[in-house]
Amino acid sequence: MDSHELSSPSASTELRSPADKMSGQNTCFFYGTLMAPEVFYSVLYGVRIPPKAIRDLHTFTPAILNDHCRHRIRYRDYPAVVPETGYTVRGVYATGLTDDHILKLDRFEGSEYMRVATKVDLMHKVEGREVVREIKDTTVYIFLRHKELDRRSWDFDDFRINKMPMWTRGGLGFGDESRNNSFRND
Repeated sequence: MDSHELSSPSASTELRSPADKMSGQNTCFFYGTLMAPEVFYSVLYGVRIPPKAIRDLHTFTPAILNDHCRHRIRYRDYPAVVPETGYTVRGVYATGLTDDHILKLDRFEGSEYMRVATKVDLMHKVEGREVVREIKDTTVYIFLRHKELDRRSWDFDDFRINKMPMWTRGGLGFGDESRNNSFRND
């Protein structure tokens, strides 16, 4: 896949100590449903708004992924990102992810996506305009089923208003059980 490298969970975790695996030093670029903190926390912690101590473990910085394009996926609420030269995707660079978080994200994204290494431009405002603050190595989930793409752009604001409540219901499971639209009974 272009210059991307597969981020294999086993390759990234085998040589690390147990303390390193829980350090929260992983990062990821999110461009769709996971840009909403409520969805992010629902996937990782099972609640829309975890305690402040948990929220403080993560940062979310506006970022741009170059040479990729975000599209709708036919009949889905969530988007896809695929490599496309000359396009950019706005999203967020999330920090504080542990290896366990990455495994949860891998399950959430499922077989439709592959987590790959990439670089993103972190943005900040200077005198009212956005400029690149720095470039960071990270990972992103790339959509694999190109025939399912709808070439129209996916709209985050529409998702937040019309779809997000279905993605953040209490008790909604995002592991294997989510594929059957079932709920956990904790």
